[in-house]
Amino acid sequence: MKRSILIVGGAGYIGSHVNKLLTERGYRTVVFDNLSTGHRELAKWGTFFKGDLADRRRLEACFGKYNVQAVMHLSAFAYVGESVEQPAKYYGNNVCNTLNLLNVMKEFGVGKFIFSSSCAVYGVPSSVPIKEDFPFNPASPYGRTKNMVEEILADYEAAYGIKHVNLRYFNAAGADPGGETGELHEPETHLIPLALDAAAGLRRDVKIFGTDYKTADGTCVRDYVHVSDLAAAHLSALLYLVKGGGSDSFNLGNGRGFSVRQVIETAGKVTGRRIKVSLAKRRPGDPPALVAGSAKARKVLGWKPEYPGLTEIIGTAWRWHQGLRKGRRPV
Repeated sequence: MKRSILIVGGAGYIGSHVNKLLTERGYRTVVFDNLSTGHRELAKWGTFFKGDLADRRRLEACFGKYNVQAVMHLSAFAYVGESVEQPAKYYGNNVCNTLNLLNVMKEFGVGKFIFSSSCAVYGVPSSVPIKEDFPFNPASPYGRTKNMVEEILADYEAAYGIKHVNLRYFNAAGADPGGETGELHEPETHLIPLALDAAAGLRRDVKIFGTDYKTADGTCVRDYVHVSDLAAAHLSALLYLVKGGGSDSFNLGNGRGFSVRQVIETAGKVTGRRIKVSLAKRRPGDPPALVAGSAKARKVLGWKPEYPGLTEIIGTAWRWHQGLRKGRRPV
């Protein structure tokens, strides 16, 4: 039986892009997803297996049916504010359920694991760009869950030999240039789709949380990395492990920061629409600037973003967004 790559959370935003790329490159993929936040229609490639990480028997059934070579884990709750309000939900899913997955991997002798981590492990950095050796200081339960899993992975490698790659994303953005998958969150909290909703008349305005940061225009600065580039990093990480690479961690970003105002202005230019904004107070824990230092990923994984420009990132998102407009009502 041909070996499979198990994509946990493969019906979600980033996972569906990973699934498409791996399938195009000739891999057999199996998507494991409970569809609580993912969408069945986005799992267009490979084999779909509905299951919940909390259900060890379903995990064992999946591993028993398919000859799994490696696991890519993209199934986590990821709303920072919600994690503050409901930490039990986040520790239960992001940590405890990941332990279920790792223990079933151990049971079936699967020794390669690619983990969707986050720049949230760093908290508020002392400087930018952020490098992998910066100290961890997560500012939310969400960030702490990612930190905890990275530490667990180090212990599981030492004890059980499971090799891992931690991919620390910065701000995932954009959509499949082919228009087959894209961002589809409920609720939506990401700046670019919110701005595009406003451009399309589906939202009255876009809120800017804080205009008094020590940045060029007073608004937060973030590093936006195209979702297809993140998918490519997963493939590079897989090849790295298959070739015998050791466990490691990599920041994934463009290495360029764009402010909230710059993003909204660029979205207006891309769409040709006026985007109304409203001003709001700072959100607790929002760092002034988060910009990735991704030199290590470029050097070790051979990874290079193919969509580094904000205009092209937003352009792919806008084309996807236009395809979603039918039947949606203004909010």
